[in-house]
Order: sequence, then C-alpha cells, then structure tokens
Amino acid sequence: MCYNSAEKPDHMRYHSLEVKIGMLKIGGNNPICLQSMTNTLTMDTRATVDQAIRMIEAGSAMVRITAQGPKEAAHLQVIKGQLKALKYNVPLIADIHYSPEAAEIAAGIVEKVRINPGNYVDRPNSAKLNYSDSEYEAELEKISKSLAPLLSICKEYGTAIRIGVNHGSLSQRIVDRYGDTPEGMVQSALEFTRICHKQGFHNLVLSMKSSNVRVMVSAYLMLAEKLMAEGLNYPLHLGVTEAGDGEDGRLKSVAGIGALLARGIGDTIRVSLTEDPEFELPVANAIADRFHQLNEKGEIVRMIRPDLLVSRETDYCRETSACGIIGGKNPVAVLIRQNGQYFIADEENNVSPLISEMLNVDEAMIADKLHGLLSQLSTNPAMVILAEAGADKLRMLDKALFQNELKNPLILKSPVVCNSTQEMLLENSLNPGNLLIDGIGSGICMDATEVPLSDAIRIGFGLLQATRMRISKTEFIACPSCGRTLFNIQETLQQVKARTGHLKGLKIGVMGCIVNGPGEMADADYGYVGAGNGKVNLYKGKVPVKRGVPESEAVEALVELIKENGDWKGE
Repeated sequence: MCYNSAEKPDHMRYHSLEVKIGMLKIGGNNPICLQSMTNTLTMDTRATVDQAIRMIEAGSAMVRITAQGPKEAAHLQVIKGQLKALKYNVPLIADIHYSPEAAEIAAGIVEKVRINPGNYVDRPNSAKLNYSDSEYEAELEKISKSLAPLLSICKEYGTAIRIGVNHGSLSQRIVDRYGDTPEGMVQSALEFTRICHKQGFHNLVLSMKSSNVRVMVSAYLMLAEKLMAEGLNYPLHLGVTEAGDGEDGRLKSVAGIGALLARGIGDTIRVSLTEDPEFELPVANAIADRFHQLNEKGEIVRMIRPDLLVSRETDYCRETSACGIIGGKNPVAVLIRQNGQYFIADEENNVSPLISEMLNVDEAMIADKLHGLLSQLSTNPAMVILAEAGADKLRMLDKALFQNELKNPLILKSPVVCNSTQEMLLENSLNPGNLLIDGIGSGICMDATEVPLSDAIRIGFGLLQATRMRISKTEFIACPSCGRTLFNIQETLQQVKARTGHLKGLKIGVMGCIVNGPGEMADADYGYVGAGNGKVNLYKGKVPVKRGVPESEAVEALVELIKENGDWKGE
C-alpha cells in the first residue's frame, strides 16, 4: 500500500527527488511504497492476472512481471488490459534482462521498466579482460547509444526506468575494474544514471540488491552518498535478493531493509521470499509501518521511530576481552532473559545459567550517566555489559567504549517488549539487527517472558546468521522465482533443505535460472541452478561441474556432489 503526503519527514539522510510511476508518486516526501513480483509464466494470462490481484489486495502498490523477450513484453498489454477491466489500475513493471528489444516494447505498455546494467548491453563473464581507459570509455559510449532508443520511448510514454543492479550479475567490465564488490555495484548504477541524466531522462529509480545483507547495506550507503554529491538523488528501491524462505528469509530482509530505512534511505521496498509473492507483502507492510506515522490530518507520513534511528556510522573495530564464554574470541552469544533470570543458549537449543558478572544499562544511563558508567567499567575489565536501548544509544555506548579503550563485551537488547514470535523477529531484526550488520556486539539478548523459549533461541541464532555474525546452520541462498523459472523452486528448496539442512556452515544456492543464479550464489559452496527444459546445472563454488542433470535426479546428484568433495556429514 502507498499513501501520498506533502509533509517533510524528519531525520531523512537521503533526500530523493519525486518520480511518477503512472499516477503513483514515489520519493520526495511520499511514504514508503510496497511492491512484489509475479512468479507465473508471463504468457499464462489467467495465472498472472490472478496472482497480480492477490498481490494488489495484499498491499502491493506496483506489480513487476518478467518479460524474457519481445513476445512476453508485447503480452504485457493483454495482462494490463485484463487488470484494468477488473478495475485494478496499479502500475505494472516489466522486468528485463539481456533484451533491449523487449525493454523498448514494454516501455510503450507498462508504467516502469526495470533494466539490469550487468546484462543490458554488457555481459557477465565475457571473455574480455583488462580494459584500457580508452576501451572502457568506448564501452560507455556503446551503452549510451544502446540506451538512447529506450530513453526516447520512455520520454514519449512517460515511462519510468529502474536501474536495478544485482550483485550476482555485474558485467565483466565492472568486475575487471572494481571487483565483485559494493563499489562495483555502485559504479555500475552510476554509469547508467549519468548516461540517462546526460540524455535528459530523469524519471529514474535505482536499486542495489545482494543476497549478502552486509554487501547490500554497504552498497546502498555508498550509492546514496555519491548520488547526493552529484545531484542525482533519484528514489531508491530496497531489497535483499535471494533471501530464501520462512524465518531465515524474513530475518535477512527485515534486517537489511530496516538498516537503511533507519538511516532515512529508501523509497520503495520489496521483501523477496521463495514463497508465493502475496506472502511477501505482510512482511513488507510490517517493516514500513515502523517507519510511518499518522499526522494531524490522518495521513500516513514518513517518520523514523526514535529507537530505530541510526544517525552515526561505525568507522572502527572494537576489540573485546573474554569474560568467561562471552567476548574475545568466543562466538557471538545468544542470551535469554526469562522470569528475571539470564541464561546463555547453545546451538542445540539448550540453556544454562549465566555465570559472568554483568552490568545492566538502559537508554537513560547511556544518555545521562555515560561518564560514570565508563569510570565504573574501567575498574571492572571482566564485566559484561547488557545494554537495553535504541539503536543510536547502543552505537553511542559502543563508540565510547572504543574511545576509552575499554574491552568489556557488549550484549545488545531491544527495548521493545515483544508479545509474539513474529513481533520478536521483526523488532530484533531492526534493532539490534542494524548494529550486528556493522559488526557491533559480543552477543544479543532475547526476552522469552512472553515468547516460547525455543522460538527466542531459534530467532536469536537465526538473526546472527542473517547478519553474518555467527554461522550455526546451513546457509541457503534461494531466489523468489519468476516467469523465467521452469521448475517448482519452492518445492525444490524444501527438498534440498530436508537433505542438507544438517550441514552446519555450508552455503547452498537454489536458483531458478542463470540470470543471477551463478553470480548471486558466488560465495556459496554448492549451487543448484535451473537450466530450462527440466534440466539443472550443479555448481561447486563458481564452477558448473554437472550440466543438464534431469530435475528428478538433481537433489540426489547434489548430495552426491557434496559427498564427493568431502563436505558431507552424517545426518
């Protein structure tokens, strides 16, 4: 859902320009808009229309549909016509990879076209390496000429463009010069943005998606800074791509998207889950609700909730000393508070009483009594600090500890009382999730007073894994699928999880197609990537080692591949 407002939000670090997507206004002072993407075959009109309606009724302000080629792009006219006939008039977005022709056709039909700089003109993994400066400039000129027809059509029809960078599909030219890095993602977006701007096209939105939450946040922060510096501050669309499903997918998405909204960065959001797209919208809405409020006119406006606000960045790495099994080189801890007592949890869902000496501090103590607190800690180097406060105060405390060379371990705790498992997941992913992404904290504390103990432990370890602070189980990287996916990825992901979910520390990618598959799972140990026509390619790292495996045999073939490489452990 999206609401319009002319009020200026507080604490917005990134002041985006307003852009129109059809009749919908995004960016500027407008509230956060939600969107999702169909996963039906685009040529299956009924299935696509029905799913789009479910998405709209769940709160999607825009609907994205894949257009693999000219035929699918032209068919968007049929889908749009049927939706309009049923009184559904939300903007449609064509998702384009590899095909400028499809983009140009779609631009005359839908309200927005998403293009990927990594494969619109350039190609990932091309044979060309080591571009000279003159060769690099020649490639940019080639891109400019290739974009010109699309920009002309978009100007004629009032169509917006999203420059959608994916970490998994950076062009070889970008990787050659900037590496497979957040900077590479940013430079890829900037190149296309500058070309559009130079050609007088300003109806732009940008995105920087990655399955790695830390890479995603880093890329958006860098992009926002550079866009503001160049006066190119177009709206930003946020999302963690290939987040997976269930709690794990939600933890990644809420932590990544929330960390940016807490800094006043982001205008539209999508929660990408390997589930039916209508199930993404309640999660996205729950995130947006925490960054909105009602004004005196009853309108929904942007507002960063005070305990979630991030106004200071981390430019240091604080070393801590071990206090028992907390801090130092110990793994980041999950503490549990239950009935006024504190316990430490292990990865097998057991808890034991906490024996370390611990000092409890809250928001008021950090704000008003910080000097005295630091003095007390200077004489108690073996004391653990449990800080229950908003994100900014937690950051203030950690930086003060660093500046005073105090190595006491810091346990982070949300100040919000959670009465359900879902609320615990959301609130803790937002705070202290944003600190964990920045590498802050020797542990987190989950309150199991109103939530089942097993849920609190599971969410605690899941959040540490989502933010890459501690790996305690298999890591699954899985795309939400789209019309390019020719197998049931939701069912396949569950099969892969059932067979490999006990392989702690292993990263396994399950991807629908080759668009982002091999690249987005580049840091995965093994990959399962759809190859079309009932076939699957299996990867060891970045290398395809088994091609054209029949889908019916692919899960077991993946298990055998893991065993062949010595990474299998007993079930």
